[in-house]
Amino acid sequence: MTAPVFVVEQVPEGPEFVLEGPEGRHAVSVKRLRAGEAVVLTDGRGRWTEGVVGAVEGKDRLVVAGLVAVQEEARPAPRITVVQALPKGDRGEVAVETMTETGVDAIVPWQASRCITQWKGDRGLKSLAKWRNSAREAGKQSRRTRFPEVADTLTTTQVAALLATADFAAVLHEDRDHDSEPLAAVQLPTQGEIVLVVGPEGGVSPDELAVFTAAGARVCRLGASVLRTSTAGTAAAALLLGRTGRWA
Repeated sequence: MTAPVFVVEQVPEGPEFVLEGPEGRHAVSVKRLRAGEAVVLTDGRGRWTEGVVGAVEGKDRLVVAGLVAVQEEARPAPRITVVQALPKGDRGEVAVETMTETGVDAIVPWQASRCITQWKGDRGLKSLAKWRNSAREAGKQSRRTRFPEVADTLTTTQVAALLATADFAAVLHEDRDHDSEPLAAVQLPTQGEIVLVVGPEGGVSPDELAVFTAAGARVCRLGASVLRTSTAGTAAAALLLGRTGRWA
């Protein structure tokens, strides 16, 4: 089994490190790690090291011994960002979780005009915190050492500005009557930035689509079936990761 991943503020240089607090409690009480088992310590920003459990001390503290030299994961290319319209309920957290497990590099919450959910005030801050926590936990679960960045919520105008700077930008659109092209057939860059927009359950509005295409985004479809907003980003990201060679 692949060694479990735990997050630290700063990756230790070794040779030993005491893992305590919430991460130590998770290692001892949830994972039930024992002496001799391998672990990975990461800052979630690409730096990591690995060692073995030297000793378990109480219910929330263990000593990691035999740490190897700190390594740094190269930034992936091309970098894949998904602009995710706000879904209802906890479906946003599900989307973040599965996109993180799949390998997305950045997630941007988008307050689309047809979103039922509205992120305002304290509620918006709490929702954003939940998305970021979901990315962190899913990053650990999927054994990543570079977790996806979850940006602040953007408006349509701000999303358009992001699309304009991308090496490839696309908006997923489910309307078969619209002049869209299959995402599986478009030519993709092997370097730079790919930005993909996933609309809300009600779809991307004509006005938003016009703004995005004016910024250089292409209108694409995934396939014959229509996916929910909480699953479309994950499916599209998997397709992009395979076609760009990142899953090679």
